[in-house]
Amino acid sequence: MNNKSIGREMLICQCLSLLPLDDFDCPLMDYEKYKLSTKSLLKTFVSAQLDQWSSYAHMEEKLEAYPKLREKIGISGISASQLSRRINDLPTEFTQKLFINAVQKLKQVTQNRKGLPDGIGRLSIIDSTEIRLPKQLCDWAYISKEYHAVKMHTRLQIVSPDVVFPDKIVPSTGIVGDVETSDLLIEESDSTYLTDRAYPSKDNLMSWQKKKINFLVRLSKSLRLITLEKYTPTNPSIIKDEKVLYGVSDIPLRYVEFLDEKGRQYRILTTRFDLSDEQIMDLYRHRWMIELFFKWIKQHLKLTKIWSTKPQGIWNQMFLALTAYVVTMIVKLQMESCKSPWEFFRLMQTHLYKTVSSFKKALRRKKKSNSKGRQKVPIPDRKAEPNYGKVTIVKLKSKETQERTQTPKLGNY
Repeated sequence: MNNKSIGREMLICQCLSLLPLDDFDCPLMDYEKYKLSTKSLLKTFVSAQLDQWSSYAHMEEKLEAYPKLREKIGISGISASQLSRRINDLPTEFTQKLFINAVQKLKQVTQNRKGLPDGIGRLSIIDSTEIRLPKQLCDWAYISKEYHAVKMHTRLQIVSPDVVFPDKIVPSTGIVGDVETSDLLIEESDSTYLTDRAYPSKDNLMSWQKKKINFLVRLSKSLRLITLEKYTPTNPSIIKDEKVLYGVSDIPLRYVEFLDEKGRQYRILTTRFDLSDEQIMDLYRHRWMIELFFKWIKQHLKLTKIWSTKPQGIWNQMFLALTAYVVTMIVKLQMESCKSPWEFFRLMQTHLYKTVSSFKKALRRKKKSNSKGRQKVPIPDRKAEPNYGKVTIVKLKSKETQERTQTPKLGNY
């Protein structure tokens, strides 16, 4: 497809063309599924995430309204009940494979990015988020009498200050502990792993050191440390900077203890002896990027709005939501946009059913300044009486009564 035809194509169709779907061309995969193939199903649900379709009925209405989108997806028409059955029956391995392939495509686009500046490099942040489920329909996700939920254990890659994306997730029921997923998420790579207190046990720390994995983790108070050497802190907030051993380990690590602005204590253990104590303190604060990411996908990809109450349907929605996020990042990088992910996604949603060329023009458009500069503060006019109309009953308190009710009484309590 040449550049002119791409420019005339609908933006949502261009997004779907970025999906790596070659692994889903096997005819046996869609045996007796004539109306809705696996490829068409995946395209439909990625479209639903990009455009925030809220239900199966909403999906049916959207597909009916846009013939070009139906043509791109490869269907003539589909019902809400068919979509519900197919997504609940679709093996999660399929949506996981689509997500992995999309991440590989994004990694190719970002392979020349070196991570954070000042010698820090790439980061991999590990954490999990909960998605609450209705207890009446999801008894399989029981945590407590009033709480049913599933978890999405996530590894978030930071390849530059402005490019952040998940490259692996592990769905689970709500009672699976974070430490139980550490072997699946923390693997040999050129990144420094950043985790909270839930992940570093003695066994995990020793395993990571044997594999020569760089990490920066927050410790719980239960882990005993043996000081080998003390360094002079360079920042007033830093209490300790030491070379230490723990348990039966014979490979030394760096230990930094500091207080935040509210006086809370943080105990950090890391392999990064090449960084200053102040860099280590600032580096741990980058962990909040994954909290912001979880907030972003829940608000803007509506991950908390579940389509299914069955386990496989919910796992599939997780992978499809993150695939939509990865596709958005690929489009953002291809168009070399300097907008924030939220600004870019909001503008992309506005232009999903318009042409790619019109979207590019919108990205280049500069905001018009309506400010008249610094002005004198005007004297407020007398407050006008509101118009209550003629069909209501209005009864107002007098100003004296209002003052009496607002003034606190003094006396014995």
